[in-house]
Amino acid sequence: MRVIHYGLGPIGVGIARLVLERGWTITAAIDIDPEKAGRDLGTVLGTSRLGVEVTADASAALRRSADVVVHATGSRLGEVLPQLEAAVAAGYDVASTCEELAFPWFHHPGAAQRLDALAQKSRVSVVGLGVNPGFVMDLLPILLTAPCREITRVTVERVVDAAQRREPLRRKIGAGLTTAAFRAGVRAGRLGHVGLVESVAMIADALGWPLRRISEDIQPVPGRGARVAGLHQVARGFRAAPGWGGRAAVRLELRMAIGARRPHDAVTIQGTPAQRLEIPGGIHGDLATWAIVANALPALREAPPGLWPVSRLPLLHFVGARPVSPSPVSPP
Repeated sequence: MRVIHYGLGPIGVGIARLVLERGWTITAAIDIDPEKAGRDLGTVLGTSRLGVEVTADASAALRRSADVVVHATGSRLGEVLPQLEAAVAAGYDVASTCEELAFPWFHHPGAAQRLDALAQKSRVSVVGLGVNPGFVMDLLPILLTAPCREITRVTVERVVDAAQRREPLRRKIGAGLTTAAFRAGVRAGRLGHVGLVESVAMIADALGWPLRRISEDIQPVPGRGARVAGLHQVARGFRAAPGWGGRAAVRLELRMAIGARRPHDAVTIQGTPAQRLEIPGGIHGDLATWAIVANALPALREAPPGLWPVSRLPLLHFVGARPVSPSPVSPP
């Protein structure tokens, strides 16, 4: 597989290293950071020289021969849509870590329809990937509904000790701010985890539940002194069906803070039969995102043209270093 890497922040660099470990070829790399542009990609990744120069010129890089673009530049779909469209128009499949791309049809239907139409015209596939959204609070609970005859509610709780995560994430959750500054940042849209509402919409779509609305609430988690340790964010999906009233059919709760106690991921499916899964310690966001993107690339290459949520791709799993297009299924 030949890969172009678009964005070499902490997430993009981690994915690129894993792509190389899998034995795939990186043909071009794009980043506007002057500390990276003009340098050999291997130097940026901390590996041996690769003979691939990082460039800030995306249009030139997107003329290189490749199969797929791994895109990791931003969280908001409106900000990165031109980048995605350029990659799609150039004829590449695209795997993006843009959180709002995980399931854009509920809150960004116009952009989703536009990108889907372009992908179909270019005969390529596009998917938003990651650990959250993209796995722990949407794909995993969807998978756990498989043994159920009926379902009444889906609840997911994720607790993350942000002290173990990268600095940009700690800034995004408002760690170290005053409460007033935190609330101002939330109102301005600068603070808060992006993608929780997309996870709600993805779960509802998979279960065939039309939603009346999705609500989201973000509150500070108190820290030392007058400073904030992080955030407590809750998203709720309300079904557009008789008898549901004010009850949320999907409830996703995220507590991400410096020193958060008992980190874990927990999924509860209320139904017949009921399901409960808890992962002590939780799934590490950065490490899992790198792996999920790399493991999804073969499935993306085989997907029909269009924009897809990860829930509609073939079952994702560890792929290791093996051919992208395996032989037809046969007994082991």
